[in-house]
Amino acid sequence: MKPEELQALKQKALQAAAQAPDLPALNDLRTRLFGRKGELTLLLRQTGSLPPEERPAFGQAVNALKEEVAAALAQAEENLDQAAAARPGRGAEDVTLPGVMPRRGRVHPITQAERLILEVFSRLGFEVVESPEVELDWYCFEALNMPPDHPARDMQDTFYVSSDVVLRTHTSPVQVRTMESQPPPVRIVCPGKAFRRDSDATHSPMFHQVEGLMVEEGISFANLKGVLTTFVHQVFGQDVPVRFRPSFFPFTEPSAEVDIGCVVCKGEGCRVCGHTGWLEILGSGMVDPNVFKAVGYDPDKVTGFAFGMGIERVAMLLWGIDDLRMFYENDLRFLRQF
Repeated sequence: MKPEELQALKQKALQAAAQAPDLPALNDLRTRLFGRKGELTLLLRQTGSLPPEERPAFGQAVNALKEEVAAALAQAEENLDQAAAARPGRGAEDVTLPGVMPRRGRVHPITQAERLILEVFSRLGFEVVESPEVELDWYCFEALNMPPDHPARDMQDTFYVSSDVVLRTHTSPVQVRTMESQPPPVRIVCPGKAFRRDSDATHSPMFHQVEGLMVEEGISFANLKGVLTTFVHQVFGQDVPVRFRPSFFPFTEPSAEVDIGCVVCKGEGCRVCGHTGWLEILGSGMVDPNVFKAVGYDPDKVTGFAFGMGIERVAMLLWGIDDLRMFYENDLRFLRQF
Protein backbone atom coordinates (compact mmCIF):
# COMPACT_ATOMS: atom_id res chain seq x y z
CA MET A 1 0.00 0.00 0.00
CA LYS A 2 1.32 3.40 -0.98
CA PRO A 3 1.96 6.15 1.64
CA GLU A 4 -0.91 8.26 0.28
CA GLU A 5 -3.28 5.28 0.70
CA LEU A 6 -2.19 4.88 4.33
CA GLN A 7 -2.79 8.58 4.87
CA ALA A 8 -6.29 8.33 3.36
CA LEU A 9 -7.10 5.37 5.57
CA LYS A 10 -5.91 7.29 8.64
CA GLN A 11 -8.04 10.32 7.82
CA LYS A 12 -11.06 8.13 7.25
CA ALA A 13 -10.59 6.36 10.61
CA LEU A 14 -9.99 9.59 12.55
CA GLN A 15 -13.04 11.22 11.01
CA ALA A 16 -15.25 8.18 11.85
CA ALA A 17 -14.00 8.22 15.46
CA ALA A 18 -14.76 11.92 15.85
CA GLN A 19 -18.27 11.51 14.39
CA ALA A 20 -19.32 8.37 16.35
CA PRO A 21 -22.70 9.27 17.91
CA ASP A 22 -22.51 6.92 20.90
CA LEU A 23 -20.47 4.19 22.56
CA PRO A 24 -22.03 1.24 20.64
CA ALA A 25 -21.16 2.92 17.34
CA LEU A 26 -17.64 3.61 18.60
CA ASN A 27 -17.22 -0.03 19.63
CA ASP A 28 -18.40 -1.16 16.20
CA LEU A 29 -15.79 1.11 14.61
CA ARG A 30 -13.08 -0.30 16.88
CA THR A 31 -14.04 -3.84 15.81
CA ARG A 32 -13.99 -2.90 12.11
CA LEU A 33 -10.49 -1.50 12.49
CA PHE A 34 -8.82 -3.73 15.09
CA GLY A 35 -10.84 -6.96 15.10
CA ARG A 36 -9.51 -10.25 13.78
CA LYS A 37 -10.64 -9.25 10.30
CA GLY A 38 -10.32 -5.49 10.86
CA GLU A 39 -8.83 -3.22 8.22
CA LEU A 40 -5.70 -2.37 10.19
CA THR A 41 -5.21 -5.96 11.32
CA LEU A 42 -5.36 -7.27 7.75
CA LEU A 43 -3.10 -4.44 6.61
CA LEU A 44 -0.38 -5.43 9.06
CA ARG A 45 -0.60 -9.05 7.90
CA GLN A 46 0.42 -7.92 4.41
CA THR A 47 3.91 -7.19 5.69
CA GLY A 48 5.07 -10.78 5.07
CA SER A 49 4.16 -10.60 1.39
CA LEU A 50 6.37 -7.57 0.72
CA PRO A 51 9.99 -7.70 -0.49
CA PRO A 52 12.38 -7.94 2.50
CA GLU A 53 13.80 -4.46 1.94
CA GLU A 54 10.32 -2.84 2.14
CA ARG A 55 9.04 -4.63 5.25
CA PRO A 56 10.63 -2.49 8.01
CA ALA A 57 9.36 0.80 6.66
CA PHE A 58 5.88 -0.57 5.93
CA GLY A 59 5.58 -2.16 9.38
CA GLN A 60 6.64 1.06 11.12
CA ALA A 61 4.15 3.08 9.12
CA VAL A 62 1.24 0.74 9.89
CA ASN A 63 2.10 0.56 13.60
CA ALA A 64 2.26 4.34 13.81
CA LEU A 65 -1.13 4.48 12.10
CA LYS A 66 -2.61 1.99 14.59
CA GLU A 67 -1.31 3.95 17.58
CA GLU A 68 -2.71 7.23 16.26
CA VAL A 69 -6.12 5.72 15.50
CA ALA A 70 -6.25 3.93 18.88
CA ALA A 71 -5.52 7.24 20.65
CA ALA A 72 -8.29 8.93 18.65
CA LEU A 73 -10.76 6.19 19.61
CA ALA A 74 -9.83 6.50 23.30
CA GLN A 75 -10.29 10.28 23.16
CA ALA A 76 -13.66 9.89 21.43
CA GLU A 77 -14.81 7.45 24.11
CA GLU A 78 -13.80 9.88 26.85
CA ASN A 79 -15.68 12.70 25.11
CA LEU A 80 -18.83 10.57 24.86
CA ASP A 81 -18.62 9.65 28.57
CA GLN A 82 -18.28 13.31 29.55
CA ALA A 83 -21.19 14.31 27.34
CA ALA A 84 -23.38 11.60 28.88
CA ALA A 85 -22.50 12.69 32.42
CA ALA A 86 -23.38 16.30 31.59
CA ARG A 87 -26.90 15.48 30.42
CA PRO A 88 -29.81 16.49 32.73
CA GLY A 89 -30.68 13.79 35.21
CA ARG A 90 -27.22 12.21 35.07
CA GLY A 91 -24.25 12.72 37.30
CA ALA A 92 -24.27 12.69 41.08
CA GLU A 93 -26.44 10.00 42.64
CA ASP A 94 -28.89 10.75 45.45
CA VAL A 95 -27.76 8.32 48.15
CA THR A 96 -30.82 9.16 50.27
CA LEU A 97 -33.17 7.43 47.84
CA PRO A 98 -34.34 3.93 48.90
CA GLY A 99 -32.53 1.07 47.18
CA VAL A 100 -34.12 -1.30 44.71
CA MET A 101 -34.55 -4.65 46.42
CA PRO A 102 -33.72 -7.69 44.27
CA ARG A 103 -36.53 -10.13 43.68
CA ARG A 104 -36.49 -13.07 46.05
CA GLY A 105 -36.11 -16.47 44.50
CA ARG A 106 -38.64 -19.24 44.97
CA VAL A 107 -38.23 -22.96 45.46
CA HIS A 108 -39.58 -24.67 42.33
CA PRO A 109 -43.01 -26.29 42.90
CA ILE A 110 -41.64 -29.72 41.90
CA THR A 111 -38.95 -29.39 44.57
CA GLN A 112 -41.56 -28.22 47.08
CA ALA A 113 -43.74 -31.25 46.36
CA GLU A 114 -40.75 -33.63 46.61
CA ARG A 115 -39.68 -32.16 49.93
CA LEU A 116 -43.21 -32.50 51.30
CA ILE A 117 -43.45 -36.16 50.22
CA LEU A 118 -40.04 -37.04 51.68
CA GLU A 119 -40.83 -35.21 54.91
CA VAL A 120 -43.97 -37.29 55.42
CA PHE A 121 -42.23 -40.61 54.78
CA SER A 122 -39.24 -39.61 56.88
CA ARG A 123 -41.59 -39.11 59.82
CA LEU A 124 -42.91 -42.62 59.14
CA GLY A 125 -39.39 -44.04 59.48
CA PHE A 126 -38.35 -44.32 55.83
CA GLU A 127 -34.76 -43.63 54.73
CA VAL A 128 -34.07 -41.62 51.55
CA VAL A 129 -31.89 -43.50 49.02
CA GLU A 130 -30.74 -42.61 45.49
CA SER A 131 -29.00 -44.42 42.60
CA PRO A 132 -27.86 -43.78 38.96
CA GLU A 133 -30.22 -42.35 36.35
CA VAL A 134 -28.45 -44.29 33.58
CA GLU A 135 -29.17 -47.89 34.54
CA LEU A 136 -28.50 -51.46 33.50
CA ASP A 137 -31.37 -53.40 31.95
CA TRP A 138 -31.03 -55.92 34.79
CA TYR A 139 -31.90 -53.39 37.50
CA CYS A 140 -34.52 -51.53 35.47
CA PHE A 141 -36.40 -54.58 34.15
CA GLU A 142 -35.16 -58.14 34.66
CA ALA A 143 -34.67 -58.00 38.43
CA LEU A 144 -38.17 -56.48 38.62
CA ASN A 145 -39.75 -59.57 37.02
CA MET A 146 -39.71 -58.17 33.47
CA PRO A 147 -37.61 -60.48 31.25
CA PRO A 148 -36.78 -59.36 27.67
CA ASP A 149 -40.02 -60.73 26.17
CA HIS A 150 -42.32 -59.44 28.93
CA PRO A 151 -45.22 -57.35 27.51
CA ALA A 152 -44.95 -54.87 30.40
CA ARG A 153 -41.79 -53.52 28.79
CA ASP A 154 -43.96 -52.03 26.05
CA MET A 155 -45.58 -49.82 28.70
CA GLN A 156 -42.27 -48.19 29.56
CA ASP A 157 -41.40 -46.32 26.26
CA THR A 158 -37.73 -46.73 27.08
CA PHE A 159 -34.74 -44.65 25.96
CA TYR A 160 -31.98 -47.17 25.19
CA VAL A 161 -28.33 -46.11 25.46
CA SER A 162 -27.24 -49.57 24.29
CA SER A 163 -28.73 -53.06 24.27
CA ASP A 164 -28.30 -53.44 28.04
CA VAL A 165 -28.06 -49.80 29.22
CA VAL A 166 -31.12 -47.54 29.51
CA LEU A 167 -32.27 -44.27 30.96
CA ARG A 168 -34.28 -45.57 33.88
CA THR A 169 -38.03 -45.52 33.27
CA HIS A 170 -38.82 -45.49 36.99
CA THR A 171 -36.93 -45.27 40.28
CA SER A 172 -37.61 -48.91 41.19
CA PRO A 173 -33.99 -49.90 40.37
CA VAL A 174 -33.05 -48.13 43.61
CA GLN A 175 -35.08 -50.74 45.49
CA VAL A 176 -33.23 -53.61 43.78
CA ARG A 177 -29.81 -52.09 44.45
CA THR A 178 -30.70 -51.48 48.10
CA MET A 179 -31.91 -55.03 48.67
CA GLU A 180 -28.78 -56.39 46.99
CA SER A 181 -26.57 -54.39 49.34
CA GLN A 182 -28.25 -55.06 52.70
CA PRO A 183 -30.34 -57.70 54.44
CA PRO A 184 -33.90 -56.99 55.65
CA PRO A 185 -35.48 -55.09 57.26
CA VAL A 186 -35.63 -52.40 54.57
CA ARG A 187 -37.66 -49.21 54.73
CA ILE A 188 -36.71 -46.71 52.02
CA VAL A 189 -38.08 -44.04 49.69
CA CYS A 190 -36.31 -43.33 46.40
CA PRO A 191 -36.77 -39.88 44.79
CA GLY A 192 -35.30 -38.98 41.43
CA LYS A 193 -35.70 -38.40 37.71
CA ALA A 194 -37.12 -40.97 35.31
CA PHE A 195 -37.30 -40.94 31.51
CA ARG A 196 -39.88 -42.17 29.00
CA ARG A 197 -40.64 -41.39 25.37
CA ASP A 198 -43.87 -39.55 26.08
CA SER A 199 -44.86 -35.88 25.96
CA ASP A 200 -48.25 -34.15 26.27
CA ALA A 201 -50.26 -32.11 28.78
CA THR A 202 -49.99 -34.84 31.44
CA HIS A 203 -46.70 -36.55 30.45
CA SER A 204 -43.11 -35.42 30.06
CA PRO A 205 -40.05 -37.23 28.61
CA MET A 206 -38.29 -36.45 31.87
CA PHE A 207 -40.26 -36.52 35.10
CA HIS A 208 -39.78 -37.08 38.82
CA GLN A 209 -40.84 -40.04 40.90
CA VAL A 210 -40.78 -41.17 44.49
CA GLU A 211 -40.94 -44.90 45.08
CA GLY A 212 -41.00 -46.65 48.41
CA LEU A 213 -40.25 -50.10 49.78
CA MET A 214 -40.84 -51.81 53.12
CA VAL A 215 -39.54 -55.35 53.62
CA GLU A 216 -39.35 -57.45 56.79
CA GLU A 217 -41.07 -60.39 58.41
CA GLY A 218 -44.84 -60.19 58.73
CA ILE A 219 -45.53 -57.26 56.37
CA SER A 220 -49.06 -57.48 54.93
CA PHE A 221 -51.39 -55.54 52.67
CA ALA A 222 -52.82 -53.96 55.81
CA ASN A 223 -49.44 -52.30 56.43
CA LEU A 224 -49.47 -50.98 52.86
CA LYS A 225 -52.94 -49.50 53.29
CA GLY A 226 -52.06 -47.95 56.62
CA VAL A 227 -48.88 -46.26 55.42
CA LEU A 228 -50.35 -44.92 52.17
CA THR A 229 -53.59 -43.74 53.78
CA THR A 230 -51.52 -41.86 56.36
CA PHE A 231 -49.44 -40.33 53.57
CA VAL A 232 -52.53 -39.12 51.67
CA HIS A 233 -54.05 -37.56 54.77
CA GLN A 234 -50.77 -35.85 55.69
CA VAL A 235 -50.42 -34.30 52.23
CA PHE A 236 -54.00 -33.59 51.14
CA GLY A 237 -55.87 -33.39 54.45
CA GLN A 238 -57.63 -35.70 56.87
CA ASP A 239 -61.00 -35.32 55.16
CA VAL A 240 -59.82 -36.59 51.74
CA PRO A 241 -61.25 -40.08 51.03
CA VAL A 242 -58.90 -42.87 49.82
CA ARG A 243 -59.67 -46.03 47.88
CA PHE A 244 -57.60 -48.94 46.59
CA ARG A 245 -58.40 -50.46 43.17
CA PRO A 246 -57.03 -53.79 41.89
CA SER A 247 -54.38 -53.29 39.22
CA PHE A 248 -51.35 -54.99 37.66
CA PHE A 249 -47.62 -54.35 37.98
CA PRO A 250 -45.11 -57.06 37.06
CA PHE A 251 -43.08 -56.57 40.24
CA THR A 252 -45.96 -56.65 42.74
CA GLU A 253 -48.75 -59.14 43.40
CA PRO A 254 -51.42 -58.30 44.41
CA SER A 255 -51.25 -54.76 43.04
CA ALA A 256 -53.45 -51.74 43.58
CA GLU A 257 -53.94 -48.22 42.28
CA VAL A 258 -54.59 -45.65 45.00
CA ASP A 259 -57.21 -42.97 44.31
CA ILE A 260 -58.15 -39.94 46.33
CA GLY A 261 -61.36 -37.93 46.29
CA CYS A 262 -61.11 -35.18 43.68
CA VAL A 263 -59.53 -32.14 45.31
CA VAL A 264 -61.18 -29.84 42.74
CA CYS A 265 -64.86 -30.81 42.95
CA LYS A 266 -64.71 -32.55 46.36
CA GLY A 267 -66.07 -35.77 44.87
CA GLU A 268 -69.05 -34.28 43.04
CA GLY A 269 -67.60 -34.89 39.56
CA CYS A 270 -65.85 -32.45 37.23
CA ARG A 271 -63.72 -32.31 34.08
CA VAL A 272 -60.50 -32.86 36.03
CA CYS A 273 -61.62 -36.17 37.50
CA GLY A 274 -63.60 -37.27 34.43
CA HIS A 275 -66.83 -36.77 36.42
CA THR A 276 -65.96 -39.78 38.61
CA GLY A 277 -65.15 -37.86 41.79
CA TRP A 278 -61.80 -39.72 42.06
CA LEU A 279 -58.21 -39.00 41.03
CA GLU A 280 -55.43 -41.57 40.69
CA ILE A 281 -52.46 -40.69 42.88
CA LEU A 282 -50.08 -43.68 42.91
CA GLY A 283 -49.53 -47.39 42.27
CA SER A 284 -48.67 -49.99 44.88
CA GLY A 285 -48.62 -53.67 45.74
CA MET A 286 -47.00 -56.53 47.63
CA VAL A 287 -43.50 -57.33 46.32
CA ASP A 288 -43.54 -60.31 43.95
CA PRO A 289 -41.55 -63.32 45.26
CA ASN A 290 -39.56 -63.35 41.99
CA VAL A 291 -38.13 -59.94 42.89
CA PHE A 292 -37.01 -61.27 46.27
CA LYS A 293 -35.35 -64.24 44.59
CA ALA A 294 -33.50 -61.93 42.17
CA VAL A 295 -31.87 -60.03 45.06
CA GLY A 296 -31.18 -63.05 47.25
CA TYR A 297 -34.02 -62.64 49.76
CA ASP A 298 -36.00 -65.67 50.93
CA PRO A 299 -39.68 -65.04 50.01
CA ASP A 300 -40.71 -67.66 52.57
CA LYS A 301 -39.21 -65.58 55.38
CA VAL A 302 -39.90 -61.97 54.42
CA THR A 303 -42.68 -60.05 52.74
CA GLY A 304 -42.95 -56.44 51.74
CA PHE A 305 -44.80 -53.79 49.81
CA ALA A 306 -43.73 -51.19 47.27
CA PHE A 307 -45.35 -48.05 45.89
CA GLY A 308 -44.56 -45.32 43.40
CA MET A 309 -45.91 -41.90 42.51
CA GLY A 310 -45.12 -39.09 40.09
CA ILE A 311 -44.07 -35.93 41.90
CA GLU A 312 -45.52 -33.78 39.12
CA ARG A 313 -48.85 -35.55 39.62
CA VAL A 314 -48.84 -34.72 43.33
CA ALA A 315 -47.90 -31.09 42.59
CA MET A 316 -50.69 -30.77 40.02
CA LEU A 317 -53.24 -32.02 42.54
CA LEU A 318 -51.88 -29.89 45.38
CA TRP A 319 -52.12 -26.63 43.44
CA GLY A 320 -54.80 -27.32 40.83
CA ILE A 321 -52.51 -27.22 37.78
CA ASP A 322 -53.99 -28.80 34.65
CA ASP A 323 -50.94 -28.82 32.32
CA LEU A 324 -47.73 -30.53 33.40
CA ARG A 325 -45.70 -28.57 30.84
CA MET A 326 -46.10 -25.40 32.90
CA PHE A 327 -43.55 -26.77 35.37
CA TYR A 328 -40.83 -26.72 32.70
CA GLU A 329 -41.55 -23.51 30.76
CA ASN A 330 -39.77 -21.31 33.35
CA ASP A 331 -42.46 -18.63 33.12
CA LEU A 332 -41.71 -16.37 36.08
CA ARG A 333 -45.35 -15.29 36.31
CA PHE A 334 -46.20 -18.91 37.06
CA LEU A 335 -43.25 -19.71 39.31
CA ARG A 336 -43.68 -16.60 41.50
CA GLN A 337 -47.01 -17.94 42.70
CA PHE A 338 -45.12 -20.58 44.67
